[in-house]
Amino acid sequence: MIVSSIFLGMIGPWQIALIVIIVLLLFGGKKIPELMRGLGSGIKEFKDASKEEEDPKIDEKK
Repeated sequence: MIVSSIFLGMIGPWQIALIVIIVLLLFGGKKIPELMRGLGSGIKEFKDASKEEEDPKIDEKK
């Protein structure tokens, strides 16, 4: 019963701290800003591409 509540429960501050520590150990402090920049640019490109898909459909309706 306790094991199932651990896996199905909400993520608390201790779990977040543990994840942050593991990420720091795996990638190091200098590599994380580069990873976040890459993630941000990827999200931006995805949003731009999805907007380009929506624009032609709007033009066809007019």
